[in-house]
Amino acid sequence: MIDLETLDLRTLQKEAARALATHLDATNNGLAEINKKCHHNSTVFYVEVIKNYIETYGDLPSKVGPGQKIELFSEKIEKKVD
Repeated sequence: MIDLETLDLRTLQKEAARALATHLDATNNGLAEINKKCHHNSTVFYVEVIKNYIETYGDLPSKVGPGQKIELFSEKIEKKVD
């Protein structure tokens, strides 16, 4: 299993964004179960979203499943800067 605690905050944000865009029901009702575990802590929210994705696909959204097809806007900007 991937140790999500070793990922930096920005990586957690990006991976969670991919998972939300492709895997989870990103409505209030769909996120209610994850929100119950977070207690207003965004880092815990990111980790829970990613865990849910990993349970289905076996790895991070950027590596397997539909999440790897997502190109985030922030990554487009980063590519232009390099």
